[in-house]
Amino acid sequence: MKFTRFNIVILVGFLAILGVIVMQLFLLNQAYSFEKKEVEDKIHYALLDVVERIYVDNNSELIVTNQIKKVAHNYYVVNVNDVFENNILEFYLKKEFAKVKLDLDFEYAIYDCGSNNMVYGNYITATSQPSKKCVDCFTKNDDLIYYFAVRFPTLKQSYFTSLKQYWLYTVVLFVVLIVYVYSVLLMLKQKRYTVLQNDFINNMTHEFKTPLASILIASNYANDQEEIKKNPRLSKYIQIIIKQSNKLNEHIEQILSLAKTDSNNIELNKSAVDFRKMIELTKENISLKYTKLVQFDFLFSKKLIVHADEFHFYNIFYNIVENAVKYGPKNPIVTVSVLEEENYYSIHIADNGEGVPKKDLPFIFDKFYRVERTDSKEIEGFGIGLAYVKKIVQLHGWKIKAENINPGLKIFIQIPKSEIHE
Repeated sequence: MKFTRFNIVILVGFLAILGVIVMQLFLLNQAYSFEKKEVEDKIHYALLDVVERIYVDNNSELIVTNQIKKVAHNYYVVNVNDVFENNILEFYLKKEFAKVKLDLDFEYAIYDCGSNNMVYGNYITATSQPSKKCVDCFTKNDDLIYYFAVRFPTLKQSYFTSLKQYWLYTVVLFVVLIVYVYSVLLMLKQKRYTVLQNDFINNMTHEFKTPLASILIASNYANDQEEIKKNPRLSKYIQIIIKQSNKLNEHIEQILSLAKTDSNNIELNKSAVDFRKMIELTKENISLKYTKLVQFDFLFSKKLIVHADEFHFYNIFYNIVENAVKYGPKNPIVTVSVLEEENYYSIHIADNGEGVPKKDLPFIFDKFYRVERTDSKEIEGFGIGLAYVKKIVQLHGWKIKAENINPGLKIFIQIPKSEIHE
């Protein structure tokens, strides 16, 4: 697999998020262990204090060691080795658990020597709705005589509840990872489709150019023949073939240029370009191509030298002006002005057409987007001219935008002052 910059960025991003999740899981495990130990210590010391109080009440000496035995994660057996009352035990359990702020449901049972069984005591709830009592959960211990057992039914749930903020952060991180992976897969899929699309366009256009070149050569040769020149009908047909072939060749060149910019294979050869001469050349070529009487107004007097790629810089203005003429009124007027701002020059190209519908205006620079004309039911063009313009502007590091004026459309190209000198 070839590691491109795009793949490396994705891999680094994935490893970073994965690392954060692993760290979060480690912190969650540490927090769980700490919370578990803290609760177990509270239970142990509270039960130890209960035993001491029973001995104080009985005026006895505490001679038993290791009174607290943990049987399961939520089940404890306490060896008292002295007589005690049921109601007194419950009172002390409530008091000592409250003292250490152990806000948990618990139930207890006491061993009865007479019946040789564990006698269920009571279920004490810390909430308004107690869990189901479990009388059979208490088992007797043959090694002890005076003892009781305490069980905490909701102990495990309390661990998860107390760590809810850690769980929330972990869930959020997992969601971020899933969204990231999904987005990456979409981008890789889109990139693959883009590569296939560009390959298809390149192959298709090259396949078109070979027979088209043959058609143009044959048509131009036929046009020079005396038999054709003497026959007005045949001469007209040949002129139509030549005109439409040139038009098709122009469209193919546009598609190739756009595919080249999309694949980032284009290299800008920047040089000093005279902006006035470039606009004059655009005017001359547009006037030769279209039979419409086009009026050009140049509202700037300074000589501006732009640091740009001459070929693509010309194509920018040619595409914009051609759109203004092609889709404009019978007598189009194209106005070119330059406004000097604080940090950049703003070149304005305005026409006197109908403008662009408000709903379409934000998308006119999108590839393959075409605007429906009000004077025709057909949608003309391929939607690649202005997309090419925007791509070239961006490659130069400039900015472009458009807005409707009354009447017509105005396109702004902002060029930093560092790229222009007078």
